[in-house]
Amino acid sequence: MPKITALKVQARNKSRVNVYLDGEFALGLVKIEAAWLKVGQSLSDADVEKLKRADADEAAYERALEFLSYRPRSEAEIRRHLKKKEMPESRMDAVVARLRRAGLVDDSSFAEQWVENRAAFRPKAKRALKAELRAKGVGANEIEAALEGVDESAAARQLAESRAPRLIRQKLSKLEFKRKLGEYLARRGFDYETISEAVERAWREGGGDDSKNESED
Repeated sequence: MPKITALKVQARNKSRVNVYLDGEFALGLVKIEAAWLKVGQSLSDADVEKLKRADADEAAYERALEFLSYRPRSEAEIRRHLKKKEMPESRMDAVVARLRRAGLVDDSSFAEQWVENRAAFRPKAKRALKAELRAKGVGANEIEAALEGVDESAAARQLAESRAPRLIRQKLSKLEFKRKLGEYLARRGFDYETISEAVERAWREGGGDDSKNESED
């Protein structure tokens, strides 16, 4: 059986090690897979194949971790990302299972975080949030649980109050103010009744000039 004659950290990627058998380069491994190897150790063809598979599994896992480093992801998003890399289904399943065990993938938690983030920075109606989460591949049960505590009226008021000052500074009539702010809220999925209440309140609290009101007929 060939013997390991050298183990060298790659110059361009310090997290990988080149393995040399009988003086010739044989394969590259992530450090965690190369940790148990030593110079002089014999490796059979089966050992080499096993190391290659383990390295491919570890590389796939690291690829998923890198994808997760930018923001939390749903399981479906991770699978789509890995599928684009032409990863075998069996390896993809193993990666996702490992992420689950590490607590790095949990669609229930992902949906809750998504809704909380939207509520804090970009409020939307339930139906808009539901559409976003469906597009992320989150299941119906997880979506319903995450949306359970959403107060649409409060979300619409928050959004209207943040938008109203810039419209009022434009010295719009009440009719034009209501039209523009209403369209803004409608694009975020709110229904007519919720929009009407939020817009009227934003006009009053924003100090809108009723003397500039126009007939809606």
